[in-house]
Amino acid sequence: MSYQQGLSGLTAASNDLDVIGNNIANAQTVGFKQSTAEFADMFANSIATAVNNQIGIGVRLAGVQQDFSQGQVTTTDVATDIAINGNGFFQMQNANGTVTYSRNGQFTPDKNGFLVDAEGNKVMGFVANAQGVLQTAQTVPIQIPTTQLAPVPTTTITAGINLNAQATAPTVAPFDPTNQNSFTFTTGVPTFDSLGGSTTVNLFFVKGAAAGSWEVFSNTPGGTPTDLGTMQFDQSGNLTATTTPPPASTPTATVGQFTLPLTNTDGAANQNITVDVSTATQFGGANGITNLGQNGFGTATLAAFAVGQDGTITGTYSDGRTAALGQVVLATFNNPNGLQNLGNNQFAQTNDSGVAQVAVAGSTNHGSLLGSSIESSNVDLTGSLVDLITAQRNYQANAQTIKTQQTIDQTLINL
Repeated sequence: MSYQQGLSGLTAASNDLDVIGNNIANAQTVGFKQSTAEFADMFANSIATAVNNQIGIGVRLAGVQQDFSQGQVTTTDVATDIAINGNGFFQMQNANGTVTYSRNGQFTPDKNGFLVDAEGNKVMGFVANAQGVLQTAQTVPIQIPTTQLAPVPTTTITAGINLNAQATAPTVAPFDPTNQNSFTFTTGVPTFDSLGGSTTVNLFFVKGAAAGSWEVFSNTPGGTPTDLGTMQFDQSGNLTATTTPPPASTPTATVGQFTLPLTNTDGAANQNITVDVSTATQFGGANGITNLGQNGFGTATLAAFAVGQDGTITGTYSDGRTAALGQVVLATFNNPNGLQNLGNNQFAQTNDSGVAQVAVAGSTNHGSLLGSSIESSNVDLTGSLVDLITAQRNYQANAQTIKTQQTIDQTLINL
């Protein structure tokens, strides 16, 4: 027996205690992966020594292996928290432009709208253009846009109505939008121009003298009324024909659709809006609306956003519109244990890890993403405490071998 074996054993036990202590210390660190110390025995090299007479000279630390198994996923109230369920790492970029990888999905927008972690590293992925189309040519830092969503000019008004078959033609002529006795029924809908300006378009329906005939007018506040044309219903109350205004009174290009020209005064482009009344009916009973809408939007601000399982960040705007803002990607490695641990929940690619395989979540060998969630540390705290006791006993046992060697040496000295 010599001091070398005992000293190597003390060193190994100390390393083991360090690894276990580090696991315990990070039991509450989001995305942390516990490690295990692996050891190997050592033998003296001597050609003249018989194989069956070799005596070990101690132990050494062969390596520290991380356990990349899944941690428990916990939901949060933070929309920018993202948990990885399965294989993969978030691709990050630090202030120097260096790419790193992490399992910690606690992200927040910085002052410029970039998604960053607690250390200021930016989350990488695909960004969307102004039309909401993801640009997948390369990964870049994801920035949540703070600009307003561009307006969409109205091109179609849809009016589903029922006109009272028992109504009588107004006795007041000609049509006057300010005189309720000159029309039978009216309704209005707000429309939008190319600058996001809103104008209410009012539709007026005037019962004609002929059976099943109705004249349709349109007007905007302060504007001149426009005669859109005539609607004709059959004896079953179904719309059968629509014609342009007199004197031409020719059939419209599509039954149930009129063309409304709008002249805008706010600098926006003039519009030709299709007024679609193709679902209109003429049944007995009160005049009423069954459906009324238009396809335009004004300007809108971002109200909220959420992350889907494929990493797509979808924004919801103040007017109810939704649009893709970006997509978080995942990176996988053939040998995750070959990654260099940089601390702060960051890893770096090495030759041993292999090249990062970057793809969207849910693709081959890539896990899924869960928004408003975090992945807890995978440290088994109970098991680690038991391991701590075992490592402590190992340390004490190796200390005892040194003490025993010391006693033998003292005995020899005393002879």
